[in-house]
Amino acid sequence: MKVYYECAPCFLRQAREALDLACDNENLKIEIMEEIAALLGKEFNKEAVSNEIGTTIHRLIKEKTGNEDPYYEIKGNCNEIAVNFLPQLTEFLQGEEKLEMFIKAAIVGNIIDFGALGVDLEPLDLMMEALHEPLEVNHTKELEKSLKSVKSVLYLADNTGEIVFDKLLINKLKEYAVDVTVALKEKPILNDACLEDAYQVGLDKIAKLVTTGTDSVGVIHSQVSPEFQKMMDEAELIISKGLGNYEGLTEIKFGEKPVFCLLNAKCGPTSRDIGVAQGSNVMVKLS
Repeated sequence: MKVYYECAPCFLRQAREALDLACDNENLKIEIMEEIAALLGKEFNKEAVSNEIGTTIHRLIKEKTGNEDPYYEIKGNCNEIAVNFLPQLTEFLQGEEKLEMFIKAAIVGNIIDFGALGVDLEPLDLMMEALHEPLEVNHTKELEKSLKSVKSVLYLADNTGEIVFDKLLINKLKEYAVDVTVALKEKPILNDACLEDAYQVGLDKIAKLVTTGTDSVGVIHSQVSPEFQKMMDEAELIISKGLGNYEGLTEIKFGEKPVFCLLNAKCGPTSRDIGVAQGSNVMVKLS
């Protein structure tokens, strides 16, 4: 996805929050923000890809501060939020058979996003509201058709906390007799889920776990490992979670391969790119 004009102040807001999490050195923060401002002045244009710029900014902050995981404590908060909400979600799904309901449950977890919505996010009320909202774009029937014609699914995970709810959907997907491989980040960035986070919630018990080989925001085809590039290129069906993955996947040509993005359109640019109101739940087929 190409940037929209309001992506620029969002990058600066994220940079400020990440810097405050990463270090207490005010002089260093000024130096790093100078670099980020210069970066945006040089790279921000209508052809720039949003998750590529975001990746560069967060990598710069990690490198310059020496803090490889500024969002470490926040990721713990994400897991706590998910655990607290899980009983309500389990009750909501009690007796449900429709794939659409499990998709909605997985999308609700996507609201636990401190990158898009800020570090002061209190998502529980938003999650409950979203659970009872319709899917504004609903390509569930197309997904069901695809699931019946493939043997394997590549599932691109997004945030910590959120992966607790992904387990519910992945178990449902396996009823279609498909093998599921879940891709996570090789190294920390924002509050994205890494391999160790997936082990902590038991994802390895229901799916094969791999990493993208890098720490990019979402997927950037040219930056993931050669092994993961091959995995994406050869995947029969891709299911993706979250804004960052949507931003990256829309820049990749997949041909006839079915690619489905599940997300809450939390920001104005993403909602306009998809063509829905901000805050909408969507399950959209890209190809």
